[in-house]
Amino acid sequence: MVAKSHTSNASKRGRSTAKIARKTLPARPTHASVIMDEARRAGLLDGDKSKHVSFRAPKALIEAAQRESGLTKPTELGLLALAMLAQPDPAAKFLKETRGKLGRNHQLDY
Repeated sequence: MVAKSHTSNASKRGRSTAKIARKTLPARPTHASVIMDEARRAGLLDGDKSKHVSFRAPKALIEAAQRESGLTKPTELGLLALAMLAQPDPAAKFLKETRGKLGRNHQLDY
């Protein structure tokens, strides 16, 4: 009978502990996950998926979108793109509404 060495068991335990620690750490939300959560809360992802969308896109555009979003499936990319268009950034909306308008008491000093 061969005795197991403590060093190999310790190194194995260290690796498994590190794997467990990585798995239990809370994942930092990505930009894509935040957008999809907002769309879900707004009810935009409710109901059946009855509308089919199909189009061709440049390979470089798809690859860049995958890198930026971390998504790999074309359906996920399409849903993210639609969610971003359906819920524009509130700061952009505010800037559009207030363009060229200053407050009543605003003074330009120059």
